[in-house]
Amino acid sequence: MPVLVPLLTMCAAAYGAAAGSLLPRAVYRLAVPPEAPWRGACPAGHELTGAARGWLGRARCRSCPPAAVAAVAESSGPGVAAAPHEVSRSFGVSARPFTVVCASVCAALALFVGPRPELAVWLLAAPFGLLLAAVDVRAQRLPDILTLPLAGATAALLGLAALAPHAGGEWTGALLGGAVLAAAYFVLFLLNPRGMGFGDVKLAAALGLALGWYGWDVLFAGTFLGFLLAAGYGLVLVMGRRARWRTAVPFGPFMLLGTLAGVLLGGATV
Repeated sequence: MPVLVPLLTMCAAAYGAAAGSLLPRAVYRLAVPPEAPWRGACPAGHELTGAARGWLGRARCRSCPPAAVAAVAESSGPGVAAAPHEVSRSFGVSARPFTVVCASVCAALALFVGPRPELAVWLLAAPFGLLLAAVDVRAQRLPDILTLPLAGATAALLGLAALAPHAGGEWTGALLGGAVLAAAYFVLFLLNPRGMGFGDVKLAAALGLALGWYGWDVLFAGTFLGFLLAAGYGLVLVMGRRARWRTAVPFGPFMLLGTLAGVLLGGATV
């Protein structure tokens, strides 16, 4: 076991780095205003193609001519050959932050949870959580195309994990946690729809499943930490005069951070 955990952690980090490097294009395509269609082309209008029909990979368009080549050609004048050289054709977000963050999250999950069957569920969910956080930060929305499948897949996979030996939680607790947390967020949405989006309610179902897997204490701790982090962030913005008290901030990233902390706590204390 002492040898297995470090090996598992390194493998999880490598997996996280690979998965994170595929997210930038999905972030670019999904981070659009509410009711707007998903982006299907680069900023220059070229259709996005490639892995998973252009949904995965670096935010880079090979159809775009290098900007430096065009600039040199225009400034050289007639009859003067421009010296083309390759420059970045990237758009959207860089892959490096996603690679580092996803690798770090997956490594932490492996280190704290260890070789338990639910670890596979957390590792599969981690890239989707990072994708949701990035989209929410950029567009203040949590797309149904991510939140609903995430909740369904988490419930199903935790059901399989509960059947395996050495599971660290209970499936019934996960289902109850998902239902209770989604209901609680729905009440908050009804009370203050300007401060709580319905996407947060749908995300709460998946996060409640993860937290409820380890019990009610973890569910409460992870949820409370998410609210605490959001409140602290909002206070910093207000004190720095970068926002007002009623300014809406994306809440999804703080929900996800609180859930990550709760899962790490639950995995370490089982």
